[in-house]
Amino acid sequence: MCGIVGLYLKNPALENQLGALFAPMLLAMTDRGPDSAGFAIYGDEVAADWIKLTLQSAQSAQSDYAWPVLLGELESRLGCGLEWFRNNNAVVLKTDAEEVAVRSALAELAPEIRIMSCGQSIEILKGMGLPAAISSGYNLPGMRGSHIIGHTRMATESAVTMEGSHPFSTGNDLCLVHNGSLSNHSRLRLRLQRQGLVFETENDSEVAAGYLTWRLRQGDTLQQALDHALQDLDGFFTFAIGTRQGFAVIRDPIACKPAVLAETEDYVAMASEYQALAGLPGIENARVWEPEPATLYIWERPAA
Repeated sequence: MCGIVGLYLKNPALENQLGALFAPMLLAMTDRGPDSAGFAIYGDEVAADWIKLTLQSAQSAQSDYAWPVLLGELESRLGCGLEWFRNNNAVVLKTDAEEVAVRSALAELAPEIRIMSCGQSIEILKGMGLPAAISSGYNLPGMRGSHIIGHTRMATESAVTMEGSHPFSTGNDLCLVHNGSLSNHSRLRLRLQRQGLVFETENDSEVAAGYLTWRLRQGDTLQQALDHALQDLDGFFTFAIGTRQGFAVIRDPIACKPAVLAETEDYVAMASEYQALAGLPGIENARVWEPEPATLYIWERPAA
């Protein structure tokens, strides 16, 4: 099962409503994924010489984690500019330090901390429980940004954990949510590990995200990376992929997993079921269609 949803705002005037528009979409997918939920939101960009990381405690219910102590030690260790704010059991950290140095210091100071995302725009927030609890816990309706993708999970092949929840990010400002199942992910994982990719879970969707990261590092465009994915990923999938510039949707050549797209002058929206789109403003006048098999649909702003 599982449900995926995405919303890309073509009209910048709506960016302060992104979370409010998206939250009902995520909740509409509860029946498809009651075990855990998460989302990747793009906005609040940092300067070109800064990075932004989303951190969560491995003990996902531990909302009283000693973040001020850890981040004070991190700032002292790195000797860098550092800003942060807390959102429930997560922290969004902004710094002018090198990513490698931040990751190394965090691994030494607090190995129980997970880096959910890194980039200039992306923030990933996720956890176990009903989508309504995840949405309210992170104040999703109050969030703003340019685009967002989300996932509700029914864990049929692995344990229900915060780490195994979607979205998965394996590259800067890149993330993926997945409805389906890959049959060759174990072999592909080994291949990617030999290329230097590091995986933190056994989830097949993390392998798909890692594959895209690897292809992009080889110089592929997103279009080329996904063309290769159609050849190299064996199984059933509908993917929604987030990038700093926008988002993309693709289905496998058989396309047995459901998906629907809607586009107006103000936005592009996608979901596993139309009910998640039914409450969007202007949906009655939208172009609504089912994405074709093995066909990439992508909406992106020009790179800054």
